[in-house]
Amino acid sequence: MYILKNMFDIISKENVKFKLQHIYSKKEVLNVNASDGKFHGTALQYASLEGHIGIVELLLANGVDINASGCERSGNALQCASGGGHEGVVRLLLAKGVDVNAQGKYGDALQQASCAGHEGVVQLLLAKGADVNAQGEDSDAL
Repeated sequence: MYILKNMFDIISKENVKFKLQHIYSKKEVLNVNASDGKFHGTALQYASLEGHIGIVELLLANGVDINASGCERSGNALQCASGGGHEGVVRLLLAKGVDVNAQGKYGDALQQASCAGHEGVVQLLLAKGADVNAQGEDSDAL
């Protein structure tokens, strides 16, 4: 069985999509919803944070929980992608039905994108119904 540390090792190295496809094709046990419980959260959160759209696609195709919150700072993968300005990942997650208003320690995806100055991401989130009046622990989107 692969442990979570190996999942993060896989995501952070070259040819990650091939490696994950190989693992899935071998039907080996891999808990794609596991979390490190700290900074990175789940594999989906980490891949989204880094903008690895191919990995995000592969994880979604293999049953990952799109709304999982695996770390104390992020509400879900959308918040991670939004804060990093990864429009492609944001589009994909929104198309797959991620909770656009999920809250984390530092607010929601709209707050993350707004704070980081990612106007394109802000527009995507607003078009999908992000709540501009949502209150985070420390702030709101405005």
